[in-house]
Amino acid sequence: MEDTEPRSTEPSSTEPKAADGADGPPGPPAPDDESGTGGAGGNRDAEGEAEASRRKRRRTRIRRTAIAVLLILLVPLLTAETALRINYMGDPADGTYTRNRDAIWLGHAWVDGRKDDADLAAFARRVKATGIRDLYVHTGPMEHDGTLPKSLYPRARWLVDAVHREMPGVRVQAFLGDVLATESPDGMRLEKAATRAAVVDSARQVLDVGYDGVHLDLEPLHSGDRNYLSLLDDVRAVTRARDAQLSVAAHQIDPLPGFHSFWGTVAGHPKWWSQAFFGQVARRVDQIAVMSYDTMQPLESLYGGYVAQQTALALEATPPTTHLLMGLPFYHENRFGHWNHAETVAAAVRGVRLGLSRTDADRERFGVAAYIDFAATEEDWASYRDGWVR
Repeated sequence: MEDTEPRSTEPSSTEPKAADGADGPPGPPAPDDESGTGGAGGNRDAEGEAEASRRKRRRTRIRRTAIAVLLILLVPLLTAETALRINYMGDPADGTYTRNRDAIWLGHAWVDGRKDDADLAAFARRVKATGIRDLYVHTGPMEHDGTLPKSLYPRARWLVDAVHREMPGVRVQAFLGDVLATESPDGMRLEKAATRAAVVDSARQVLDVGYDGVHLDLEPLHSGDRNYLSLLDDVRAVTRARDAQLSVAAHQIDPLPGFHSFWGTVAGHPKWWSQAFFGQVARRVDQIAVMSYDTMQPLESLYGGYVAQQTALALEATPPTTHLLMGLPFYHENRFGHWNHAETVAAAVRGVRLGLSRTDADRERFGVAAYIDFAATEEDWASYRDGWVR
């Protein structure tokens, strides 16, 4: 409320003197500084502005860091994808067609009783005018301890005899696979000597049935696995003694040096082999078939360029005495690792021919391997015949 008591206009003797020493009332008290340059309120406002400035600088740093990380990831990726697109350009060299050394993976139905003579006759007609000379017939899988139950392949002898009769010159190899305990607690453990010995015994077992060779597919197999190399040495001693083939399904080769180590750290799945390890495997076998599919490539041209690159890398690492085959995707899925619209047989065949043309166009022990018979379409077969068989 207002003060109702009148203020005297006379100066009081108790009132202080004016600042200049003259008598008179003091000046009015200084008001609170509303400009932020003085007083308690000013301090609060100044601190608020400083904090807002700090927050703005933090947001700027975060944005710049995010952009830098994005560029670090995207620039190499875009550069690599551009290189693959360029790799798909140009014309394959004349004569880069089948050497009549191709192969195909076949499903388990051929040995468990689901297929019969009529099926084989139809299949023989299908491949008669192609370059297919090796059949990798799924005969496993092996148990995690390396053993192979005989109950899995009751019709194996029928198949081998029928192929030899109906398809002269075509070899039948037992496709033996299993999951390795490299990325999960369950699976085959190659570090165990007893397990490796059991795999060798399984190889003897299928050769006793009459198979012309053994085809091993153990996944996921990490680059540099010395136990795997030791296993190959032991199995090859058996196949050589029987004048039989030893072939393997091989992982893709690092598209960039050391990429398997980087991807293993980022994704927990190295996926690729180093080119040096690929060469170590290739020197221990008669045939090595690259699983050149499931590449994560989103476009047909990029997939074809990738296959051209893989073909060149594999040719460089594989001795001319070893038969090298590049995989063709005779199956159809849509997922992150395999886009059906991109990974086509036509793109794979063109990529194979480009890689062969640029690296070793006259390589004799070379072919393609189709995966897999029961998922193949007429378009797949036509692309293989038109692009590669001619």
